Amino acid sequence: MSKKFVPYANEADVLTIGGLTIENRLDRITIDGDIDLTLDRQGLEHARALHQLLGAALARLEGQKDLPTALAPPAVKKVANPFD
Repeated sequence: MSKKFVPYANEADVLTIGGLTIENRLDRITIDGDIDLTLDRQGLEHARALHQLLGAALARLEGQKDLPTALAPPAVKKVANPFD
């Protein structure tokens, strides 16, 4: 990972690994897309980046004292289309 991505640190960071988009939030990390971990150097690079990301997320989760059983899904707001 070229940019320092600290899981659960802010509402701004976005990381791309292959075809994955990883969005940082204060209470969740959203991973969207797909990736092929190919048997080549690029696949190795992607696997290492994912390993680093998930290891950091796991460390943060394990370091929390009181984790809730589950979080509610994020609120979704519908806004008017400004082009209508």
